[in-house]
Amino acid sequence: MADAKVIPFDDDRSRSGGAQRSARRRAAGPAVGTAALSALPGQQDAVQAQEAVRGVGGVQAHEGARRGGWDRRIAGGLAFLRRRVTGEYEVDEFGYDKELTDQVLMSVLRPMYEKYFRVEVKGIENIPSDGGALIVANHSGTLPLDGLMLQVAVHDTHPAGRHLRLLAADLVFMMPVVNELARKAGHTLACAEDAERLLRQGEVVGVMPEGFKGIGKPFGDRYKLQRFGRGGFVSTALRAGVPIVPCSIVGAEEIYPMIGNAKTLARVLGIPYFPITPTFPWLGPLGAVPLPTKWTIQFGEPISTDGYPVEAAEDPMLMFNLTDQVREQIQHTLYKLLVQRRSVFL
Repeated sequence: MADAKVIPFDDDRSRSGGAQRSARRRAAGPAVGTAALSALPGQQDAVQAQEAVRGVGGVQAHEGARRGGWDRRIAGGLAFLRRRVTGEYEVDEFGYDKELTDQVLMSVLRPMYEKYFRVEVKGIENIPSDGGALIVANHSGTLPLDGLMLQVAVHDTHPAGRHLRLLAADLVFMMPVVNELARKAGHTLACAEDAERLLRQGEVVGVMPEGFKGIGKPFGDRYKLQRFGRGGFVSTALRAGVPIVPCSIVGAEEIYPMIGNAKTLARVLGIPYFPITPTFPWLGPLGAVPLPTKWTIQFGEPISTDGYPVEAAEDPMLMFNLTDQVREQIQHTLYKLLVQRRSVFL
C-alpha cells in the first residue's frame, strides 16, 4: 500500500508538458488564443461579435471621412459664394477672374476634356515653369472648342499648374454672355499690345494664327494649315523676348465635319460662316453636340527669341522665316500624329 503513494514520473512529465504548452500558447500570441476560443462552442459567438464590431467601426470611419470631405466641399462652396456676393475677389486689368476660372469654369470643362474627348497631352515640359511664353497652335473644329481644351491641358498637366491666356477674335467679345465668360476665363483681344503686356508680365499666352480660316475650312481640307498671317505673333514674341512653343492638336477636326457653308445666311447673321454638317441643322439642337473623338495635344520644342537684337522685331524677312518655321513644325507634327493614330474615336 505504501507503494501506492509514490508519485510516478509520468505525472512530472504531464506537469512539465502542460507548462511548455502554456509557454507555447503565450508565445503564439492572440491569434492562437482567438482560435482556441473560437473552437469552444460557448465562445464562438463572442468572437464573431467582436469581428462584426470591428467591421462596423471601419465602415463608420469611412462614412465619417466621406462626410468630412463633403462638409469641407460645402464649406468651401459657401465661402466662394460669400466672396462673390460681397465682392471680395480679384480681377486683373483684362477682366481675368482666377478664382472663378479655377473653381467653376475649369470644373465645367474638365469632364469634357477627360471623359468625352479623352485628351492625351505630350511635351508639356516644353512650356517653361515660369516667365512668359507664347504657344502657337493650329485651329479647327467649326466651333473653337480646341482653345478651351488647350487651356485645360496647360492648367491640369503642367507641373506648375500654369494658366493659359488665350487671344480671341473680335467676334468673341461682341457676343453677349460669351463676352463676359471669355474675359473671366482670361481671354483677351488678339492685338499685339495686349499680348505683349501679358508676356512681359510672365504669362503663358496662346494664339491660333489661322483664325476663322482654320475653324471654318471644309472637312476635305482637315489638318491642312491655312495661312498664319503676316507674322504678328513672332514680332510680339521678339519684342517680349519670350520663347515660341509650337502646338499641334489632333482630334478637333472631326467633332463637326463641315460639309457645306451657307454663305448667304452667314452674311445675314454677320458671322464668318454658317456651317452645314451631317447633323446640323438637320437635327436641330442635337446637331450641335460634338462627336466624341479622341484628342492628342503635343507641345513641340520651344523656339528661342532672346538671342535676337531689339530691332529684329521690325525685320520683315526674319518675321517671314520664323513664321514659316513655326508653321512647318506644327504641320509636320500633325502628320506624324495622324500616322500614329489608331482611330478617330479610339
